[in-house]
Formats: sequence, structure tokens, C-alpha cells
Amino acid sequence: MSPRQAGFTLVEIAVVLLIIGLLLSGVLKGQALLDSARVKNLAQDFASIPALIHAYQDKYRALPGDDGAAARHLCLDGSACAAAGDGNGAIDGSWHAEGGTETFHLWQHLRLAELAGGSTTPTDPGYLPRNAFGGRIGVQRGGDAAALGIPGSLVVCSAGIPGKLVHQLDLGVDDGDPTSGAMRAASGEIAAPTLVSATNPLDEAGSYTVCARL
Repeated sequence: MSPRQAGFTLVEIAVVLLIIGLLLSGVLKGQALLDSARVKNLAQDFASIPALIHAYQDKYRALPGDDGAAARHLCLDGSACAAAGDGNGAIDGSWHAEGGTETFHLWQHLRLAELAGGSTTPTDPGYLPRNAFGGRIGVQRGGDAAALGIPGSLVVCSAGIPGKLVHQLDLGVDDGDPTSGAMRAASGEIAAPTLVSATNPLDEAGSYTVCARL
């Protein structure tokens, strides 16, 4: 006669299922905490950049990037260590510009003024700032011609933000509606974004550029 094979009892199966459920719950809660921390990090970017710009204005009576006397203000050895702006009172250029614009040189001015950390050499691979997801961060003029048409004198933009965090970020910074208001979101290429709307709804699995008025 073949020996009788032992199996799991209902109690043992119930215990295993309970352990699996607890593990899954822990993983989900851990992911939620991680997402919350990332949203706070993103929100801090939108809050800190305006403070840096205002600090530069208070110190030099000029906008970083637009400062026409940047060399005199920032290069103590008398060299031309900083690219000068045209001093017209506006930070010209696209927020995602790769070089040669005031929006690009803004970071050099802030760092030479010791208001922000990072490389002061524009050719350095790590010169352009990044958010918690590795997306570009930048500043440019506001208004109809600006990124996502956000009104105001200056706008901060941050790219590569997961769709599942956009609503949470907007809720913490603005009104929770990424289609309008002081903070808006858009999908697609950075240079040609498509604003989130009824015809282009937010996709939690997508990647978005989010811009907010300073």
C-alpha cells in the first residue's frame, strides 16, 4: 500500500494567506510613503526656486540670468566667470534651454552667488538641475507665450513627473486641478507639451511636465 501523503490543513492555508496579505499591505504602504516623500521633494523644488531668485534680487538688484553686471557682482577676481544678461528685467529663453539663454545661465548666477549648490560650469554634464525623478527643472517668463500659458512674471517647470503623482502635487501646491490655475500639467515633448484637459486626461502611467507660477 502507498503511504498516505500529508497535506495542508485549512488553518495552515489561512495562516499563509494572512502572512501574504500582511506582506502585500506592507509593500503598498511602503510605496505610498515613498510616493509621498517624492511629492514633498517636488513641492520643495517649486517653493525653493522662487526664494533663490528673490534672494538674488535682494542682494544684487537684478534677476539671475538677466543680470547685466554679473561679472562685477559674481567674479571677485575680475575675470569673466559669469555670462552677463541683457538687464531688461526679464529672464529670457525657454525653461528647458540647453545653453546661450538667460534661463540657462540663471543657474550659474545663483551658484556663483552661493545661493544654490551645483556646478558653475555650463559645459559640466551635471550643470542642469534635476528633480527626484531625473527630469529637468527650469524657470522662464510667464504669460500666454510661456510654458502651458501660465500667467505671471515667472514660471517654474519640472519634467518627468509620473502621472500618479501629478494630482497629489497639484493638491499640495495649488487647487488639485492640473488643467488650470497656478499649476498645470502637460504630456508629450518638453518643447511641445499638450495640456491636460478633458480631451487629454491625466494618465497615471504617463510622464508629465508640471509648471507653476512663482
